[in-house]
Amino acid sequence: MNLAVLPALIDWQPRTRLIFGPGVVARAGALAAELQLFDVLLVCDEGIERAGYADTVQGLLERERICVTRFSEFSENPDGDQCAAAAEIIKGGCIKGIVALGGGSSLDCAKGANFLQADGGQISDFRGYGRVRGTMLPMIGIPTTAGTGSDAQSYAVLSDARTHVKMACGDPGAAFKVALLDPVLTCSKPAGVTASSGYDALSHAVESFVTTVRTPLSQAFAREAWRLTRGNLGRVLREPDDLDARGAMLLGSHMAGLAIEHSMLGAAHACANPLTAQFDVAHGIAVSLMLPHVVRWNAELAGPLYADLLDGPGTPDPLAGERLATELEQVAATCGFPLSLAEAGVTEDALPALAEAAAAQWTGGFNPRPVTRESALALYRAAWSR
Repeated sequence: MNLAVLPALIDWQPRTRLIFGPGVVARAGALAAELQLFDVLLVCDEGIERAGYADTVQGLLERERICVTRFSEFSENPDGDQCAAAAEIIKGGCIKGIVALGGGSSLDCAKGANFLQADGGQISDFRGYGRVRGTMLPMIGIPTTAGTGSDAQSYAVLSDARTHVKMACGDPGAAFKVALLDPVLTCSKPAGVTASSGYDALSHAVESFVTTVRTPLSQAFAREAWRLTRGNLGRVLREPDDLDARGAMLLGSHMAGLAIEHSMLGAAHACANPLTAQFDVAHGIAVSLMLPHVVRWNAELAGPLYADLLDGPGTPDPLAGERLATELEQVAATCGFPLSLAEAGVTEDALPALAEAAAAQWTGGFNPRPVTRESALALYRAAWSR
């Protein structure tokens, strides 16, 4: 082994017990009881309630004599005020734990509520990592979409209720004690949600693989996430009831979340977040509009890494960046996404302000090439007129 190619330090402590497979949601009540969570807040969005999954999980919890209080008053991009409302319910009762059921918004809202019940204050107080001083409650995460990978992370992406700016807020206590990954739960999602969240998972694998803080461990997670999601997103869209493909996407999303936990993200997410905040472009679509252009731009430095991701170690290809970017554009077309910022409703005169916001995003600091106002503006222009 050539130790010279290894990083000076890897410090990894798995915090989340992973349980994966069709039907494992049936274990939700028993697992909550095992953790002695006999009074829980069930955080679930209104779509999950309409699909009947909230009733199912509540029934499983109540079968174990667990008292359940529900909270669903939050948006697709949960903000500080919504998290504060959930935190007030926790502080006003005898809540001993949180069960988060749904997509990334449910999981992130649960984490935001946990921050605020522990310390009070504003959600912006937790921007960054490790700012919680109080006691956080144990949580169980049950994702119903294959996308954010929040079930594998100690981070939440939350919005400022006034400015709508997205913030990465993290703490070791925000990691779920248990992540229950049941592919059956993803079958009820509309095709548009499946496509948007699935592209997000794919993008996490691509971006985390090449960041400046990558490690062999994070790259192993990212490579497996890429393998699992690369062909299965299109397969799920063609055959929505294919549980094997659904399972691959859900597990791939979790693996990509583990990669993010150890290597963060890059310029595509730095540029995508302002698009969501200012033009309400769905996150996965916003990422799809930027990622191919970021890959082409990064290829000057990260080309060998993209070749590694596409073809395996030791297979150099000077055109790997272009090949990957083209494949990502083809996936976006298969998903039915707009293929330019103009087509997505972004006005050209907004690009300078978007670039200013992108340059201030935390994730841009981990990109192989520095994300400045000028480089972000060039990326937006390339994406606007494609």
